[in-house]
Amino acid sequence: MKNSSNRRSVIKNIITGSVAVASAPLIPTLASCATVSTTMKGNINHSVCRWCFDGLSLDELCVEAKKMGITGIDLVGPKDWPILKKHGLMSTMCNGAEISLVKGWNDPQYHDTLIKNYTQHINLVADAGYKNLICFSGNRNGMDDATGLKNCAEGLKKIMPLAEKRGVVLVMELFNSKVDHKDYMCDNTNWGVDLCKAVGSESFKLLYDIYHMQINEGDVIRTLTKQAPYIAHYHTAGVPGRHEIDETQELYYPAIMKAIVATGYKGYVAQEFIPIAKDKLGSLKKSIEICDI
Repeated sequence: MKNSSNRRSVIKNIITGSVAVASAPLIPTLASCATVSTTMKGNINHSVCRWCFDGLSLDELCVEAKKMGITGIDLVGPKDWPILKKHGLMSTMCNGAEISLVKGWNDPQYHDTLIKNYTQHINLVADAGYKNLICFSGNRNGMDDATGLKNCAEGLKKIMPLAEKRGVVLVMELFNSKVDHKDYMCDNTNWGVDLCKAVGSESFKLLYDIYHMQINEGDVIRTLTKQAPYIAHYHTAGVPGRHEIDETQELYYPAIMKAIVATGYKGYVAQEFIPIAKDKLGSLKKSIEICDI
């Protein structure tokens, strides 16, 4: 359960252009997906988070992802978009504008930097033909939730006109603060929805991370059904441990995927689990099969 520091370090290094995550070698398993059918049922648009398969080059991940019917890669910044385009894949959740997970929109001291960064990246995302750009609330650091929400809304409203004009959606991720991201402010769906209402724009929505919200609040299907209008993206992982989404964990993903489809959702579901099986690409393939309802 020490994966939060792993992800924080990965995202930090992605921003600086030098990703460094320790991971078991994946190259020996490349052949395992060579004959995968790309026939999908068409109800779920599949993607995968780049950082979870860092043992592969992005080129290699793109090749293997396409064999599985995956059509997008999450958490890829501008410098790597040409690789995605070469393989005909979407950047389904762009990044690179954020300062960090812990320094976000809830603290006005970061607003000038964030407004500058996001203004630049909104244009980059739009020019590349993409849509979603990730953002974070930041940690509480003693701040009450009402003040943090007010601060987030005030800062985000300053870039909403540009986002709306360019057709870009800023997507704030919901994290659990019990296990992985201690003190993170946007740690429950109700707070996130209240922020969406305060911002008041279709260009600001939530990334509902199923793993994180199962830990922090549970009641996944009821919540995502009720709050569907405010959700722009989904992440998966097994609970507990953030590993494979198979029978080894407590969530039943086929039912969750059916509930997502029932809301009329047309966006992407991205696999964000850390594989522990020897055949890591085999785990990814199985996760796509589980979610392709």
